[in-house]
Amino acid sequence: MPSASQSSPAHDIGRETARILLDIEAVNFRPQEPYTFTSGWVSPVYIDCRKLISYPKERRRVIEMALAILEAGIGFDTIDAVAGGETAGIPYAAWIAEARALPMLYVRKKAKGFGRNAQIEGDIGNAGRVLLVEDLATDGASKINFVNALRTAGARVSDVFVVFFYDIFKGTTETLNEAGVRLHHLATWRDVVEEAERGKRFSADAIAGVRRYLDDPAAWSAAHGGEG
Repeated sequence: MPSASQSSPAHDIGRETARILLDIEAVNFRPQEPYTFTSGWVSPVYIDCRKLISYPKERRRVIEMALAILEAGIGFDTIDAVAGGETAGIPYAAWIAEARALPMLYVRKKAKGFGRNAQIEGDIGNAGRVLLVEDLATDGASKINFVNALRTAGARVSDVFVVFFYDIFKGTTETLNEAGVRLHHLATWRDVVEEAERGKRFSADAIAGVRRYLDDPAAWSAAHGGEG
């Protein structure tokens, strides 16, 4: 990771995004009283990117950075539509689509089971190349589900954008690459820890505990009574 004297645009964006998420208290460090997720995993950290929708100034800045990352990494001239994943990806997809005057879709986790039995809402018609947008990515599994639904409906999907990428679980990028998908993101847990430490947002003990988790999340979870 670049040092302060070797900063890059992506690194700067990661740190600024992390700072915004910390400012609105979307991030929690709790190594002494960890969170237990539905998967059975135990974690000392929790992030809620959905909270950002209630902060107009901050969300506008996040979308500005998203547009910059996407223009540099993909180029909007190659994107025909933007699709949000149910449910947290929908507002981000809407803001990106509106900013670039692109058609928008959203993808359900599964077909709704009545009416048109649709899994994709909006007019996918001749959607062409679709950018999938979500709030965050952990192991990438839910992204594959959405990508497959879009492809089944006739869209070409090769890129996924998220505001936050955990970037701690082994094989996530490889899984996406095997599915023919590139992941684009603004910030990771490393960015959050750097910014939290710089701004003294949490105690030194809490930050140290989180660093230990990030180094080996499976072992940390197992050692604290969770799945590993």
